[in-house]
Amino acid sequence: MCVPPSSSEPKLAKCDEWIKTYDHDAFTADMKKLGEELERNQGDADVRHLNKMILWSNICGAVGMLTMGFGVGLIPIVALSTFTFTRWTMIAHHTCHGGYDKCHPNKNRWNRFKFAVGGLWNRLCDWFDWMMPEAWNVEHNNRHHYCLSEIEDPDLVENNLVDLREAPIPIVLKLLAVPLIATTWKWFYYAPNTYKELKLARWRKAGKKIPEGVVPSDAVTIRALMFGSGTPFYSFWEFFSIVMGPYLVIHFFLFPLPLLAIGEYLGMGHGMYISAVRNLFLAELLTNAHGFLAIVTNHAGNDMYRFRDGCRPYSGSFYLRQVLASVDFWTGSDINDFLHGYLNYQIEHHLWPNLSMLSYKRSQPLVKALCKKHGVPYVQENVFLRLKKTVDIMTGASSMRWFPEDYERKFIEKDALVEAAKKDKKLLSDKCMEAVHE
Repeated sequence: MCVPPSSSEPKLAKCDEWIKTYDHDAFTADMKKLGEELERNQGDADVRHLNKMILWSNICGAVGMLTMGFGVGLIPIVALSTFTFTRWTMIAHHTCHGGYDKCHPNKNRWNRFKFAVGGLWNRLCDWFDWMMPEAWNVEHNNRHHYCLSEIEDPDLVENNLVDLREAPIPIVLKLLAVPLIATTWKWFYYAPNTYKELKLARWRKAGKKIPEGVVPSDAVTIRALMFGSGTPFYSFWEFFSIVMGPYLVIHFFLFPLPLLAIGEYLGMGHGMYISAVRNLFLAELLTNAHGFLAIVTNHAGNDMYRFRDGCRPYSGSFYLRQVLASVDFWTGSDINDFLHGYLNYQIEHHLWPNLSMLSYKRSQPLVKALCKKHGVPYVQENVFLRLKKTVDIMTGASSMRWFPEDYERKFIEKDALVEAAKKDKKLLSDKCMEAVHE
């Protein structure tokens, strides 16, 4: 494991020696230029690619729906699970980030301010899952992306699993907890915690004071809501009626209701309905595990860095952190990418969150080459190897790296100087324009 020296020690740890030759300004310039080129080149091809992924996802959904009433089986479970997984990770994820705002002709739907938000009907039509879309947009699109691997990152595995990491129990018992977490994490952790971030953002906007003793970065789980101290931001009933309840009732019980009539007509009684409900619940366990494998492993491992302070969005420090605290999985064909939910391009996605899936596929080799050029570590591994490293972080078997404090501060200061120079230049330009008009 790479152990960083103290901030007073000038010597860098061996795993950090690449920083000695790293050119912060040159790296920043190259990443900004590439991002601008990628955004300019988006167009019809990106929309066609999105439509293809939607078609594949919908086919999975159709297969699952047409087979879920004919007994519990692998086909309906896998099909329903894959539909739920891809609808979130590919379609909702990239649309809610604004990946198709500028290139999609249908601005009334495929836009970050329209897709899945504004009420239960839009949620049902666009992206129906345990999480409330508006809450996801705050928690993931804002908090996670712009506080990556800081203590304020709501998805920081090492921080969220601190109780398990520090529990005085044998490692075997910790490992037994991992499958339970993996198959329940969306409704147990993600739905209540995304809603907490939405409510917290509204509290701050209203100027409300955070209650004494409440740590905003602490995760809120179902267990805390039902059996613990809960949260001052909302009640269990509010959460259930607005966020979790509609999905639980509609998806698992009302959605398969037509099979009651069909079953009676075919002489199968309630059997088709019961089979459908069972398939839907088993598919839920599978899609949770699939999502855990592709999502939770994106930013965890003993080769991923953590940071102490926040940085300005799209500054040099921002670009560097997205690479150092993210990992790519194997990339390639659309089938491979589809099964990964297009989360296998996590580095590229974090560099430029508002681009399309196709843009990430185009940019991946270019980003990897730029990182090699500048000596910046670029991690790309098989997702199952990343799962092992994530489990090690969860159980306390290993820990993440801390970025050297002196360099973290130095790069933030350089970014501040660059920003100040831009403002001075703009101010001078504005004064010149005023003088010309006079």
